[in-house]
Amino acid sequence: MTTDAAGATAPRSLLDLTLAELEREFVVAGLSPLHARALWRALHHGLKQDFSDATDFLPPLRRWVAQQVGGERRFFIEAPNQTADIASTDRLTRKFLLRLADGQTIETVVMGFKGRHTACLSTQAGCAMGCVFCATGQMGFVRHLRPGEIVAQVRHAQLALHAAGSEGLRNLVLMGMGEPLHNYDSVMTALEIITDRRGLNIGPSRITISTVGVVPGILRLAMERRPYHLAVSLHGATEAERSALVPASQRWPLAELMAACRSYFARTGRRIFFEWTLIAGANDSPAQAERLGVLLTGLDAHVNLIPLNPTDGFTGTATPSAVAKAFQQVLQTAGIPSTIRQRRGIDVAAGCGQLRADKFRMSRPVLG
Repeated sequence: MTTDAAGATAPRSLLDLTLAELEREFVVAGLSPLHARALWRALHHGLKQDFSDATDFLPPLRRWVAQQVGGERRFFIEAPNQTADIASTDRLTRKFLLRLADGQTIETVVMGFKGRHTACLSTQAGCAMGCVFCATGQMGFVRHLRPGEIVAQVRHAQLALHAAGSEGLRNLVLMGMGEPLHNYDSVMTALEIITDRRGLNIGPSRITISTVGVVPGILRLAMERRPYHLAVSLHGATEAERSALVPASQRWPLAELMAACRSYFARTGRRIFFEWTLIAGANDSPAQAERLGVLLTGLDAHVNLIPLNPTDGFTGTATPSAVAKAFQQVLQTAGIPSTIRQRRGIDVAAGCGQLRADKFRMSRPVLG
């Protein structure tokens, strides 16, 4: 049980618990941890929303569930309320507006590619980082998400794909609403649950954590040797250029951020992905591409070039295709691999930097 602001005990989400924590609950109750594993499989592999039809549960587990789960009992199953589900015109991207138990709303995006689906997860309601071209940053910070609220997005996406007769998720990117490394502990607990082979079983090599450059989090990832991919939102190769777009650079200056990235690479040997939103006339010149190449020298780096997606709170425009390709050519000459990212879901505000959890912006019809 948890304690609310008034000091009363409040039910806890089963999705907040790792398998080890769930096993401890059963041991304390005088039951075999084998029952916890059966419950775990039902939750995370079977994607059960309730246990009324869990006929394979042994009597001790059925009694535990009846006494502990549901209503005002000790535990509940996290199931955010879907208030909108819309598809882009190409039918390859779906965006879900999910209402959490306290009324806060978040957005989760599922993108279809050839032979796979990727979910973009939110880790906070709002965001404190304030990137000027990002809709989530423009709305400000509301609160962190609990581990179960992050896990619940994966379950929701899986159930939606199964209902549509599609293959399940293969990849996850923590690039939705919020800064993952600002909510470090909850994110890592959620990923421990998501990657468990006895449950959702999405491998660490298929998960990418994106950060605006939270230096303590990057260093902690390195120290703990977390097995996930790291993506760093850069957007500027000098302090002045980056600070104009990313206010967090005033707290963690570019030199400090790059030192953390080099420390991360030295300790883990892992490639770092750098995100660069291409904004016409702001950060898309050949000279800026040259400075970026120099900045990344010595790292195993890959740059994702992302043409700016429109938001209500920023007047910049996307770099034209020819200019983007010229920028990429400069990086190639410098020996830095890069990809110009596909623009997906722009018509339903589901692209990078567009998530805001605003039902009034989700105007396309709900999927049947």
